[in-house]
Amino acid sequence: MNPLLYKYETPFETVPFDQIKSEHFLPALQEAIKKGKEEIDEIKNNPEKPTFSNVCEAMEHAGELVGKVASVFYNLHSAESNDDLQKIAKEFSPLITEYSNDIQLDEKLFERIKEVYEQRNSLNLNTEEMRLLEKQYKGFARNGALLNEEQKEELRAIDRELSELGLHFGDNVLKETNDFLMLLDSEEDLKGLPESAIEAAKHLAEEKDEAGKYAVNLDYPSFVPFMTYAENRELREKLYRAFSSKAFKGNEYDNQEIVKKIATLRHRRANLLGYATHADFVLEERMAEKPQKVIEFLDNLLDKAKPIATKEMDELKTFAAEKGGPKAEEFMPWDYSFWAEKLKKEKFSFDAEELKPYFQLEKVVDGVFTVAKKLFGITFKERRDIPVYHQDVKAYEVSDEQGRHVGVFYADFFPRAGKRAGAWMTSYRDQHMVNGQDMRPHVSIVCNFTKPTPTKPSLLTFGEVTTLFHEFGHSLHGLLSKCTYESLAGTSVYWDFVELPSQVLENWAYEKECLDLFAEHYETGEKIPEHLIEKIKSTSNFHEGRQTIRQLSFGLLDMAWHGQDPKDIKDVGAFEKEAMAPCELLPTIDEANMSVSFGHIFRGGYSAGYYSYKWAEVLDADAFEAFKEKGIFDKETADKFRENILEKGGSEHPMDLYIAFRGQEPRPDALLKRAGLV
Repeated sequence: MNPLLYKYETPFETVPFDQIKSEHFLPALQEAIKKGKEEIDEIKNNPEKPTFSNVCEAMEHAGELVGKVASVFYNLHSAESNDDLQKIAKEFSPLITEYSNDIQLDEKLFERIKEVYEQRNSLNLNTEEMRLLEKQYKGFARNGALLNEEQKEELRAIDRELSELGLHFGDNVLKETNDFLMLLDSEEDLKGLPESAIEAAKHLAEEKDEAGKYAVNLDYPSFVPFMTYAENRELREKLYRAFSSKAFKGNEYDNQEIVKKIATLRHRRANLLGYATHADFVLEERMAEKPQKVIEFLDNLLDKAKPIATKEMDELKTFAAEKGGPKAEEFMPWDYSFWAEKLKKEKFSFDAEELKPYFQLEKVVDGVFTVAKKLFGITFKERRDIPVYHQDVKAYEVSDEQGRHVGVFYADFFPRAGKRAGAWMTSYRDQHMVNGQDMRPHVSIVCNFTKPTPTKPSLLTFGEVTTLFHEFGHSLHGLLSKCTYESLAGTSVYWDFVELPSQVLENWAYEKECLDLFAEHYETGEKIPEHLIEKIKSTSNFHEGRQTIRQLSFGLLDMAWHGQDPKDIKDVGAFEKEAMAPCELLPTIDEANMSVSFGHIFRGGYSAGYYSYKWAEVLDADAFEAFKEKGIFDKETADKFRENILEKGGSEHPMDLYIAFRGQEPRPDALLKRAGLV
């Protein structure tokens, strides 16, 4: 029996990871697709007149088994991959793409949806029903339903190839990341690093069967401390060059031709559908609406941040030269983190390592759970009877104040060979209604935090603390959803709105009232001292100009790839340098390239959408002002945020939801003030 094809006999019908084997995925997908097609045939061949119920609602539930199988596969492919899954993905993804295209390009099915859509104003639909109808109609139109047969076939071919290229891109980055290991013979090579980082390097070497040595790799918990603290400039340079040249070496894992091909195919696809560029296609379904509006938004922030960032870099170069570091004209990218940390320490008497003993992972997790309880009245209880896909993963039951089941929450915190880099929230089941029954969500956050060592628990940097709050904010968006339709529930919102719940929650990590809930020294139990909290706040804007420029450079690079015809891009390195030139603050090196490992835009869902991080910062700064006005745990404000933002998903237009919460459209003033850009 294939466990993926049957009702899960587990607590809350959670995924039975302990029963699923690699060989189950393709047969399960093939069977699910067969069933999904039968469900579609029933809808399009229904002799009754098309109605919202027999077309739109039926469509919403068709293919649920395909979604169920695909969510398990793709989540494991990202968080617990192996050679088998990577091999399966090469067949799995084209099958999914072809199935989706078969539906989206089905003329008979589209005619029934179109008939309902054309009578929408006389159907007396509520807001969520109207959103579903519009989403389905636009989904078909935006996926080629209005094309002729020859164009539809071309679209199918493009989508199949894009699916395969995206997987190939991700596999290359993962292999390049895993293949690099910087082995060091002496602790002298790690001079300057905190004790915890030295111990982690020793532990990593032991894991690689290199006992007695030290190892540093390209995973963030290893890479970042070395770049920040290692006094050996040559080794910092070596590590930086390895990190910044992933998939850009001209070897079998090189992604240059892949990114050019992806951009070209996306542009051709947009043209086929009647859009000038891929960015025009994407932004039609975003709050920003048009590429020009995005460019104006980015340029406006660039104008404000560039003078401040330039001043910051001049000060840093002068400081480094005075302290025996490189001269200003010799200051390179691998010098930035090291000297910025020293300058911050001198200016604020601040050492980021001072904070780590107060941020033991388990206590920070308890802290975000407590924040959720104080704001939204929900509790988290670990359940060891819920299957997980790796021993590091923990599963929790989430309940409300009345003890009612809210959902299931998985937490996966540490890096390993089969997990891609970064941090993300995902789901195995989104909230939705079935025959009046509320099917509660199963969500997960996946991170790559500092691992425990034989002598120390996992102690987080403050950056990792804010990452945890960020991803947990996404999970609250999924967990607290109260929608009817799965395709509109939880995080199924416009991409430039989806970061609001995550980014707004980061603000709590800077507040004493919140830190006092969980920030205790892992050895003494002492609460984090007030002077360290003040340092967190006072240093939060340290080099904010440079950080803003960095984010803007990624947004501009994204728009360069997707806001024009990429046919003339011959040299990926030269193209990237030109696109990011307005944001350059330091010399660039020939072997460094961001594009070829920029998973957000070439594998994730952020193509022509990376600007949304900054866009959402405007929203989150403005939204947090509402909490600060009455207190960060004010129940009335939290209820308004929950009812108008977290519960509504994509059931209404995001601007309408935001105004319902805040009473006005978002203003950039709060962000500019918070960032020190005015």
